[in-house]
Amino acid sequence: MHNVSPTGAPTLMNDQIRSALSRGHLIDITTTGRKTGKPRRVEIVFHNMDGRLIITGMPRADRKRAWLVNLESDPHLTFHLKGPAQADLPATARVITDDAERRSIADWVVKHAWPRSDADAMAAYSPMIEVTIDDLAA
Repeated sequence: MHNVSPTGAPTLMNDQIRSALSRGHLIDITTTGRKTGKPRRVEIVFHNMDGRLIITGMPRADRKRAWLVNLESDPHLTFHLKGPAQADLPATARVITDDAERRSIADWVVKHAWPRSDADAMAAYSPMIEVTIDDLAA
């Protein structure tokens, strides 16, 4: 029997959820507002990079995304799968700051996920986190 979240989505791992995590697609994440303490939900894309769940965003040199600032303050989030496999998965984020790791991720995303030519800008200015799903870490 699966536990369910407040929205009714399953929270325990099953084959359908594992399959959905095996490839990147559109999801929502909920973070905790660093000032308000209120939940903040945003739609975003994740990538499965050789088994690592990575979230990146469009490069912006002028500001840091609110969701990233929230995760720097509190790394806990909810990873909301949408589509055929729906689940609200408790997770933890690690903000990626190492230049070499950021470059490697940017190169991978440009080659495999987004047909873009701005790997340099992405490595320098994109928000990047690695997500660990709590049920998978146990």
